[in-house]
Amino acid sequence: MEQNKEQKIDIALSDDVAEGTYSNLAIITHSNSEFIVDFVSLMPGVPKGKVKSRIILTPQHAKRLLLALEDNIKRFESFHGKINDFDPMKGIPIQLGKNQGEA
Repeated sequence: MEQNKEQKIDIALSDDVAEGTYSNLAIITHSNSEFIVDFVSLMPGVPKGKVKSRIILTPQHAKRLLLALEDNIKRFESFHGKINDFDPMKGIPIQLGKNQGEA
């Protein structure tokens, strides 16, 4: 049996998921066995944001996602130009847990 044979996966996308959810802040926390990414919508002048979606990943999947995002950003920038790293959230303190980051 050939080991390099490519396996195809059929993925369904429902209409409500296909519409997407807007997020302008991601808060990342982790434990020894998982990464949790909360996608937040925070509007200007409103002091309270709302978590719109939470994705829980294994560490291995989180690393694959990182590599896929890096690859896609490189391809995007080669076609559209450099993405400016503007952070309107700088200086807003967000404390949810001890092992957290922001994206």
